Amino acid sequence: MCYAAGSFGAQGPFMSDRPTDTLPDNPELRRHCVVYFGNDWFAENRTSSHHIARRLSKLMPMLYIETPGIRAPQTTARDFRKLWRKLAAAFAPPRKIHEQLYVKTIPQIPFRNLPMINLVNRWLAQWLARRETRKLGFTSLISWFVTPHPGALAKRLGERLTVYYCIDDYAAYPGMDPKAIQALDDHLTRTADVVFVAPAALIEPKRGLNSNVHAAPHGVDFDLFAKASEPMTEPAEKTLALKHPVIGYFGTIGEWMDYDLVKHLATSRPDWTFLFVGFAATDVGVLRECPNIVLPGSQPYEDLPRWAKAFDVAIYPPRVNRQVKHSNPLKLREYLATGKPVVAVTTPETARFGDVVALADTPEAFLAAVERALLEDTPEAARKRMDSVKGLSWDARFRETVSVVESLLSRMRQ
Repeated sequence: MCYAAGSFGAQGPFMSDRPTDTLPDNPELRRHCVVYFGNDWFAENRTSSHHIARRLSKLMPMLYIETPGIRAPQTTARDFRKLWRKLAAAFAPPRKIHEQLYVKTIPQIPFRNLPMINLVNRWLAQWLARRETRKLGFTSLISWFVTPHPGALAKRLGERLTVYYCIDDYAAYPGMDPKAIQALDDHLTRTADVVFVAPAALIEPKRGLNSNVHAAPHGVDFDLFAKASEPMTEPAEKTLALKHPVIGYFGTIGEWMDYDLVKHLATSRPDWTFLFVGFAATDVGVLRECPNIVLPGSQPYEDLPRWAKAFDVAIYPPRVNRQVKHSNPLKLREYLATGKPVVAVTTPETARFGDVVALADTPEAFLAAVERALLEDTPEAARKRMDSVKGLSWDARFRETVSVVESLLSRMRQ
């Protein structure tokens, strides 16, 4: 039986949502504790890692382990500050987020091409994880990985079950060592007892490595983002003076974005406002050159519907590379939940929503699609967009996931 002994660590802010649907009663899961390896708990951009972990921690005690180090640090002041901050956090006690959730940082040294680095990473992470689970009184462990680089710990923590919840093609990320990351991803896929896969394009390759692979497309926080369509929702104050039409985007502004496309849109329509809400994870100087592009920076997750309220059209403008082809973008579902018209480049995932998303393959076609969306939108079309994702809540996705894990645990007890 799993229990948590004591509550050490500072109380920290919890990433709140509206109350979820009634969570399933999973007696088999409640007999266990989970060690969950994810990205930063307090990251600017909330991912499926947070949505699943938050719900899972309501069913069972959880040690959420932040494992930075998938990307080699750049020679920037920001990266060095982050590296030292994470190293210091490794020796601090876990932060207590709520009664069943503790967050601990265990950094991974990213220079994997250097001799012995992988061995050092595994030893340090294994020692720290075992130490903290003992302090918390965790027994009957389940290990749950959302990133592949700590995957060498799978089956090394005394766990009864290992889960890999793959949400991206990590080896395709810019700035990665693709061979090293792919090897880690493949190892974790082979080792895990069950694998959940968000990007549809990765399902069959992973079934070649593990016979227990399940499709797990992203959900959406529908009730939150639907607020953008409600008359009583006040637009974000900083949007009130913006000139319409407002062509909007929210989410991380990363290297994968097609900046040539965005600049083409902005320079072709200087009377439009292009509002890009989110953390700039790369140099966005090309965007700042355009006076009609507004960059308000990161905003609280709960406030995104108020920013989306100002959108006349929402856009998804990535460069179509391996990373994007294998992605399962959360923002696509979030855009649709707002009811706003959506224009996106064509990818396998956006094509799945082709009846409610306008698709374009060239800058000229993208601009034309935005113009049509501005002219032709109707309340009926908005309702159809919202209905397309209304049944895809995170609660529904979570119930599907834990039912698979529950069944597997039950079979293991027999």
